[in-house]
Amino acid sequence: MTTPPSYDAIIVGGGHNGLVAAAYLGKAGKKVLLLERLDAVGGAAVSAQAFEGVEAWLSRYSYLVSLLPARIIEDLGLDITLVRRRYSSYTPDPADPTRGLLVDNEDPAATEASFTRIGAPADEFQLFEQFYEHCRRLTEVLWPTMTEPLPTRSEAKRMVTDAGGASEWEAMIESPIGDVIRHLHTDLVRGVLLTDALIGTFARADDEDLQQNICFLYHLVGGGTGDWDVPVGGMGAVSSELARAARNAGAELKTNAEVGAIDPAGTVRYSVDGIDVEASATWILANVAPSTLGKLVAAGTTVSYGREQLAAGEPSAGVFEARPFAAEQNPNHLREGAQVKVNLLLKRLPRLRDETVSPEAAFGGTFHINETWTQLDDAYFAAAGGDIPHPLPCEIYCHSLADPTILAPELREAGAHTLTVFGLHVPSRLVDASNNDEMRSRLQAAVLESLNSVLAEPVEDILMTDAAGQPCIETKTTLDIERAVGMPGGNIFHGGLDWPFLEDDAPTGTPAERWGVATGHPRIVLCGSGARRGGAVSGIGGHNAAMAVLESE
Repeated sequence: MTTPPSYDAIIVGGGHNGLVAAAYLGKAGKKVLLLERLDAVGGAAVSAQAFEGVEAWLSRYSYLVSLLPARIIEDLGLDITLVRRRYSSYTPDPADPTRGLLVDNEDPAATEASFTRIGAPADEFQLFEQFYEHCRRLTEVLWPTMTEPLPTRSEAKRMVTDAGGASEWEAMIESPIGDVIRHLHTDLVRGVLLTDALIGTFARADDEDLQQNICFLYHLVGGGTGDWDVPVGGMGAVSSELARAARNAGAELKTNAEVGAIDPAGTVRYSVDGIDVEASATWILANVAPSTLGKLVAAGTTVSYGREQLAAGEPSAGVFEARPFAAEQNPNHLREGAQVKVNLLLKRLPRLRDETVSPEAAFGGTFHINETWTQLDDAYFAAAGGDIPHPLPCEIYCHSLADPTILAPELREAGAHTLTVFGLHVPSRLVDASNNDEMRSRLQAAVLESLNSVLAEPVEDILMTDAAGQPCIETKTTLDIERAVGMPGGNIFHGGLDWPFLEDDAPTGTPAERWGVATGHPRIVLCGSGARRGGAVSGIGGHNAAMAVLESE
């Protein structure tokens, strides 16, 4: 029998975090093999020509960058340009769409005047500004720790408290985020704040498990300021640069390689074009969801030991004992996704009912639709009861305003634009294999109805058509996302997010534990969004897994 090729590290999954890990380990002189089941690396951080015959490259799944540290960009020599958006957000008033709240990062006076136009109390703008100032007292302290060994809860609290953020720690870490958001008066303004706690997370403002708080923190911690940037060239430009860095560092990147089993002793079984292959490594880095890794490990241990040995608790000498994987120990890793994603290509930007705001300004940041506090709460209860929320809370991003390069020159000259819609409170429990097509159609209709409720014209009237004459619109349910990029339950975070610190009694005896990438098996570490401090397009999971491996030697 041929001896399987051996590596220092095998990375399972070619998403952006896996590429980061491959680049770091390759630069350290390690022999690295990265396996990706799709025909290209990048995972959810890719750009695609979604509409036949139309040269528009959409960030099809992931769409903005906030958490990618400058340290990773510099360490790996990445040629990435990130564009800061002038406008933070625009939110039409659902009760009167002829007015809305425009938050202009460069003109506080204009923002304050916008608060007045929606009928907010005189002190609402100041409270809004103070809210984010207080948040920064915490996020500016925690951000530098994201690429270092994890602090404990007590250590993190002490750092924040020493920086003058004791009350902020209590408000964001110890109590439901809804408590502090209620200090603002206006239903619409409260909703603008609350959406950051709910994107991709099926939760309410007052949930006692504080999953909404963790989501909120990750949306504000990037760079210490929470600014969300548009990558020039689309998300694919980020993954392409990471792939270049990994290859230049000597890593072997293999696509169309579907992993079927992982033996905790260090063997990975995968197939390429129907041919089964084995490879072994000192370390296995899992750039897949923890629940997916659990299944791969179960398959690997069954193959290695045999069902009878496992049942008897008698693994072969010299191999690791089969143990419960982290996903079985942490129910948070099994949380469902909760969104619908819609990409559109328009002949031009839509006209608004609010004639005081230009479409370029309104779509220049995050465009909130039907996302007041009350609407978000009502939508949660509707979805929890098995219904599609009506109206469906949505937010829109127009990448082509910040980065016209994703459109062919003729499209730019004609005034075309992309829109990405992210619909909230659509938990994966609403969708299954039997109703997916029907639900996709219903969700798309719900998104368009919600959008049209604040426009001066139906968005369907300005959709471009593809080479076959079909409207340029695509909708992805949670099941579509799971099937396309392997995120169980369509969860964009690979499961529930975790605090970026360890509880005081958590084990810290190994580098993997200290870096937040440990599993139930000493030679397997998490390197994706399912790692502690994973989630979003950050590279942090890949960086921290690589650091844990290097520290272990």
